[in-house]
Amino acid sequence: MSVLSHSIVSQGYPPENWFHLDGSTSEYNGMNIKSVYQNLLNGKKGEVVVVAVLDSGIDTEHEDLKDVIWVNADEIPGNQLDDDGNGYVDDIHGWNFIGSKDGQNITKETLEVTRLYGKMRSKYEGVDVAKLSKKEKKEYEQYLSYKRVVEKKRSSAQKKVDEIQERASWIIGLFEAAQKTVGDQKVDHDLAEVLIKNENEPVSMAGEVLKSILEQDLEEISLSELMEAIRVDFESMIEHYSEPLNYTYNPDFNSRAIIGDNYNDPNDRNYGNPDVGGGFSFHGTHVAGIIGAARGNEIGVDGIANKVRIMSLRVVPDGDEHDKDVANAIRYAVDNGAMVVNMSFGKGQSWDKKAVDEAVKYAMKNDVLLVHAAGNDGSENDGKNNYPNPSFEKSGLFGKKKAKNWLEVGASSYRKGQNMIAGFSNYGKTQVDIFAPGVAIYSTAPNNGYAFADGTSMASPVVAGTAALLRSYFPSLTACQVKEVLLESSSPIQGKVLKPGTYERVLGKDLSVSGGMLDAYAAVKLASETKGKKKIKKKHQNRS
Repeated sequence: MSVLSHSIVSQGYPPENWFHLDGSTSEYNGMNIKSVYQNLLNGKKGEVVVVAVLDSGIDTEHEDLKDVIWVNADEIPGNQLDDDGNGYVDDIHGWNFIGSKDGQNITKETLEVTRLYGKMRSKYEGVDVAKLSKKEKKEYEQYLSYKRVVEKKRSSAQKKVDEIQERASWIIGLFEAAQKTVGDQKVDHDLAEVLIKNENEPVSMAGEVLKSILEQDLEEISLSELMEAIRVDFESMIEHYSEPLNYTYNPDFNSRAIIGDNYNDPNDRNYGNPDVGGGFSFHGTHVAGIIGAARGNEIGVDGIANKVRIMSLRVVPDGDEHDKDVANAIRYAVDNGAMVVNMSFGKGQSWDKKAVDEAVKYAMKNDVLLVHAAGNDGSENDGKNNYPNPSFEKSGLFGKKKAKNWLEVGASSYRKGQNMIAGFSNYGKTQVDIFAPGVAIYSTAPNNGYAFADGTSMASPVVAGTAALLRSYFPSLTACQVKEVLLESSSPIQGKVLKPGTYERVLGKDLSVSGGMLDAYAAVKLASETKGKKKIKKKHQNRS
């Protein structure tokens, strides 16, 4: 999965609002947002800040989100015209960059390593290596590395599917033999005993299998109905384990065909559709709620920022996002007034990093803060490929330059002591800026639902929401100043903690640039004492 949600928490729930609590006075590692509103911002008026959520889609009709969804005031809903002339027809709440003009939407997608393998396969499959140039040989080695990854995954998936198919055939064969012997009887323990005592070995084995099935709470069904249920279950399992073969690691799968864009042209930007939900919206809806679910409406959850409008930009399928879509979504966000962009996704390879770099520079030039999830591998990001990232591909005189408007976020836990950093979170003294709550985060889910989830996907919007809060109440602060405030005001991680993915105890301050965890209360205090460098201009107005 490209989207960086680690798992749904299944047990040991902390309070639903634990990450809003004061970590110094409660047993949980909260970032003290509750006290911010009670003690620091009480009676103050903030400005509305647009936050773009680049994700899988958002349920814009959710009861706790519909009042905070961004509305493009210059577009007339449903008239099939590009009223504001920005190249996107009926973009009322944002844009879906992974949909077609006729309303189809991409859900299943390959990984980037698969796409790169497929791209290079036509050039290097069966090639005479001796005839390759030095540059081509280097590229050929990269091709081989992609090929090994893809074919290993495909081989493993095929083996699993074959095993399931073989077992399905065996079990159904047993029950077919049993039905031929005893007829279509009601399934119960008496039938199981009758079958077990049968001298025909397949029939007897069917009885043993039936006995184990009856240990479950099985409703009253016939033998034929049980066989059909078994077939359906096995078909579902086969479909699940076939996904790497059909989609994830299938170099011949081209989801992009429905979109109709010129994929190799990053400047081709006017594609997609206005369906910002896209039918695959749990992740994006959860992220949106963390940032700005309506506060004080006595339903659901409270978002972090109270003066926010959420812009939905759909770029993340069930698989890896495309660089072109990410780049175009960032540009759309900037052009349509977003001041903060949240990106809870990532991958290990990049197709067109230059296109993303140019979009990041565009955001930096226009004073837009980019917030990105560090990843859930429980590994170090320093020296590792992790895309997108703030390091520009083209090196300057003194090495690679980095975007100053970028925040890379790892996940902290609600626990204190050595377990305060989430065991799944990526980390890095130079590549991860700060840790923020990312375990057991309760937020909005599609169809007016609510759910716990964890991941750096959840930690990133905690930071994005806090950044939006600062940009709302202290509008003269630039994106870079907001970043500096968040890092400088972070709560230092004292002593040793478990290094994610290991049982090794290390100094917490060595796991990130700031060496600390987000402290919203301290951030607001520091922001109030910081002289802003931004000249306040009249802003583009949006209906709310």
